[in-house]
Amino acid sequence: MIVMVTGARGLIGSRLVPELVRAGHAVMRAVRRAPVASDEIQWTPETGALEPARPCDAVIHLAGHSLAAGRWTARNKQRAWSSRVDGTRALCERLAASSTPPRVFVSASGIGIYGDRGDERLDEASAPAADFLGELAQAWEAGSQPLQRAGCRTVSLRLGLVLAREGGALPLLLLPARLGLGGRLGSGRQYWSWVAIEDVVAVFGRALERPGLSGAVNVVAPEPVRQAEFARVLGRLLRRPAWFPTPALVLRSVLGEMAEATILASARVRPRRLEEDGYRFRHPDLEKALEAILAARPVDAHRARP
Repeated sequence: MIVMVTGARGLIGSRLVPELVRAGHAVMRAVRRAPVASDEIQWTPETGALEPARPCDAVIHLAGHSLAAGRWTARNKQRAWSSRVDGTRALCERLAASSTPPRVFVSASGIGIYGDRGDERLDEASAPAADFLGELAQAWEAGSQPLQRAGCRTVSLRLGLVLAREGGALPLLLLPARLGLGGRLGSGRQYWSWVAIEDVVAVFGRALERPGLSGAVNVVAPEPVRQAEFARVLGRLLRRPAWFPTPALVLRSVLGEMAEATILASARVRPRRLEEDGYRFRHPDLEKALEAILAARPVDAHRARP
């Protein structure tokens, strides 16, 4: 297929694009600046404009302002909403109005849609949360409706905590852990639903090719763990103690609402749709997944190319 990818230089995109090429797809990378390579197309997120306009069979939409960079100020929240919700809707409206809309549209989403749910077991049928992340994710996923109405199969991949050596949350967790300062965050009883980057990349590729996958799909390993267990496993692999606690009050004072909605929130999520589709996870076990990630050679997320 001819596949257009937004956010191709990010953590997931830099891994995904080379895999798509190896699988035989032709990839167009949508970039905000003027194109400098033959596989680039200029994209204006505010309007959804693509120059030059080229037909494609599929779109993988990964672009969006990061909410993990610090406190959730009103400005950062607005940037996240604009880049995810408004940007997705504008892109889908433009694609739907073209003479040849794509056959499939696969977009990133997040399990933050479920909110803080304690020990409740969650799957794609679970109700969304009535908080900022829940409302953001619902509106983000709804942005693809113009393409749905045009007959395009749309998939929203609700990503859990993505584990990768080169970016995301893991490098932030590794530094204190290596210093022997890893350990319980808040109560430590909150469930972290995690997934290895290799599985994320594989599921994006699978979503392109499996007609039975549409709508919301949870992308998390089958066995979520409590945060304290995550810290113990990481400490054991690094041969460092994992007993140093960080009280919830400290996290809230430093990160504010972000700490409450991400680090301290509990989401015990099951990948029901993937299991029913027969997907076999490459890394279903946390310790083996972390062991493989830590042993792998780091990948430069900003330089990876097909």
